[in-house]
Amino acid sequence: MLYVVLFQPEIPPNTGNVIRLCANTGARLHLIHPLGFQLDDRRLRRAGLDYHEWSRLEEHAGLGEFLSRIQPGRLLAFSTRGDTLLHETRFRHGDALLFGPETRGLPESVLAELSGERRIRIPMLPQMRSLNLSNAVAVAVYEAWRQLGFPGASRAPCRDLPP
Repeated sequence: MLYVVLFQPEIPPNTGNVIRLCANTGARLHLIHPLGFQLDDRRLRRAGLDYHEWSRLEEHAGLGEFLSRIQPGRLLAFSTRGDTLLHETRFRHGDALLFGPETRGLPESVLAELSGERRIRIPMLPQMRSLNLSNAVAVAVYEAWRQLGFPGASRAPCRDLPP
């Protein structure tokens, strides 16, 4: 199992998209307060559609609370200031994938606590600033899930949607 950790997320539709992603991949979502929105925000609900009931979401007052309560195998921080490229990372069951707030990324104090191989960067063109948060989470989760062999995934096609 993978843990997706959003540190102080600010934009409801991004978190809604991540809720849907986690529901579809079996990852567990953890939100680190303060949040830039209320969990009943209609924009969050619309982005997550009806996937709230399928996702496992927990809230934590701070990153320390998450770490002591969940005790993930490793904490891997995603940042444009990361030292290790995504494809160079060997993911493990129980890894926690940590992403920062949309407008400022993870604080230096959080990054400083992690060794270079645990600060991960998603490759992009050098003149670009960053990816959208929910896109970055999707890229990272699917790479990690792929490396783990897509545990829990079905080889059968998706169910038909009502007309």
